[in-house]
This record gives sequence, structure tokens and C-alpha cells, in this order.
Amino acid sequence: MNPNPALGVLFHWLGGLAAGSFYVPYRGVKRWSWETYWLVGGVFSWIIAPWVLASLLTHHLGAVLAAAPIPTLLWCILFGLLWGIGGLTFGLTVRYLGLSLGIAVVMGLCAAFGTLMPPIVNGTFLSQVWDKLAGRVTLLGIGFCVVGIAIAGLAGTCKERAMGSSEQAAIKEFNLKRGFLVAFISGLMSSCFAYGLAAGSPIKALAVRAGTPPLWQGLPVLIVVLIGGFTTNFVWALYLNVRNKSGAEYLAADKPLLRNYLLCALAGVTWYFQFFFYSMGETKMGAYSFSSWTLHMASIVIFSTLWGVGLKEWKGSGRKAGGLLVLGLAVLIGSTVIVGYGNYLNAP
Repeated sequence: MNPNPALGVLFHWLGGLAAGSFYVPYRGVKRWSWETYWLVGGVFSWIIAPWVLASLLTHHLGAVLAAAPIPTLLWCILFGLLWGIGGLTFGLTVRYLGLSLGIAVVMGLCAAFGTLMPPIVNGTFLSQVWDKLAGRVTLLGIGFCVVGIAIAGLAGTCKERAMGSSEQAAIKEFNLKRGFLVAFISGLMSSCFAYGLAAGSPIKALAVRAGTPPLWQGLPVLIVVLIGGFTTNFVWALYLNVRNKSGAEYLAADKPLLRNYLLCALAGVTWYFQFFFYSMGETKMGAYSFSSWTLHMASIVIFSTLWGVGLKEWKGSGRKAGGLLVLGLAVLIGSTVIVGYGNYLNAP
């Protein structure tokens, strides 16, 4: 498939839009605990949507997965499990650093780890990235992404202070040293999704040989990685159901069950579409497909922030927070342009 970085960036923006939007339907869920609606939505995110779309858009899905090397399947599942742990430890990061600083640190680390580690581990970083102008331009874009995320986090901190919630009251267990340690773990584990997709390259090759269009070659890999992610989240949500005695909510007659299940289904499928478009965008980025993770992280922050603005979460935050927010979004948008240009320079 011929590289088309501009189209790849567009696909990643669509994925970021899905990732930044998926939580909105959950706001309409009534009288369900977090663990209940998270697990119901997760069944659609991590099981139903991946299998349905892969079955519709790829060829001989069962045969492809059956022919995949066992080590490849195990690595994909393992990285999915680790990614799930990253999501769960994110809660501890927020506990010790607060929401704004926690998101900035975790997303920045996740962008850096998830983007740079695959080419470093497979030994192509120096020869294919650092030693080429296109590679250095792409790295510059990655750096801009991390800076933009940091500025967005600073804007969030200013917003919290301007809107009257004192830092100590909002973060009762604030601990910078412990928070950064947990954030490092969370960022590293969260980036494992990118490693799982990279480990699934043999599955992509099998899918293409089976007649699947290259644009959809990543869909079978998503099935396997998300099995690992589902396992981690299922165990945690079930534990919370037991601990909080919320397990009866799934069938409780006094709950708006139809409404809640439909909203969770919408949220779950929307969540999945972030990686549906991600896998499409990755096929268009050429030799620097590793940069897809940076584009994904930047797009998530951009669109989730815009949702926050649209939902009036920034109303009354003050000029300083607003200015930093605009600057952070501008840097993040610029980072996607720079990364896309770096991939364009490397295109044959």
C-alpha cells in the first residue's frame, strides 16, 4: 500500500475524536455504579465491536487467527493485559497528583514510551529515524506533542485554582514523589497497547495473504490485544461489583435498563472506533508508522479538551487558563502537522 501521511493523519484525528467522545454517552447512564456501566460498555468495546467489524471487513478471520504463531498471540494478549493495568493505575496517579497534572504526566509519558520504544527495541531507531532528516522532523513533532500535553495539563491546573477548588482540598493525598512514580508506571503500562499492535505484525501479514485489503489488516490484531485488555478490566470491575454489592444492577427492575444498556453500547462502540481508525491510519504512515501513537495521543487530548469546552467545563476558568488552553491545543495541532510532514518527507 502506498503511504499517504495526510490521509493517515486524518484517520488518526477521527480516532482521537472517537476516544475524546466515548465517555459522553456514559453521562446519561442513570442509577448504575461506575463498575457496572464500565463493564457493560467494555463488552461492546473489547469483545463485540472488534469481532463484528473484523468479521465484516476481513477475509477468513478464524483461519487467520488459528494460523497465527502462538508466541505472537501470547505477546499481544500480554501487552493488552499490561495496557489494562496502566488504565487502572491511572486512578492512583490522579489520587496523588490531581486530574490535570495526572493526565498531563501520564499522557506525555504514554506518548513518548508508546512512540519511541518500538523502533528502539527492533533496532531501527538509529538507521531509519535518527540518521534521516524525515526521522528527525518526526521526532520534533513527537517533542511538540509532549510539550503540548504539558501545557494542556498546566491549563487544567490553572482552571482548578481559578474556579475556587483549593489544591489541598481537591487532592487530599497530594504526594509529588509517589505520584510521579505511579504516573511513570501508568504511562509505561498504558503505552503497551502500541507494543501489542507492533507485536501483531505477523497477524497482519497473514490477514493480507488471506485477501484482506491492507487498510483493514490491523483489525484481527485488535481482537487479540483487546482480549488482554478486557481480562484486566473484567477482573477489576467484577471485584468492585462484589465489594460494593452492585452486581444486582445489571438486571435490577428499578433501574432504566434499556436506556442504560443502549447508552453503554454507544459508548463502547465509540471507544472501539478510536483503534479502528488508528489501525487504518497506521497503514498510511509508511515506514514511520510508529509515529501513529503520538498522533493518537495528541488527537485524544485535542478532542477531549474541546468536549470539555463544549460542555462548559471551562466556563469561569479565567483568562490565564484559557490562554494556556489555546496555546496547548495549538501546539498539539502543530505536532500532528509536523509528524505528518516528517512522514511525507520519508514517503517514496
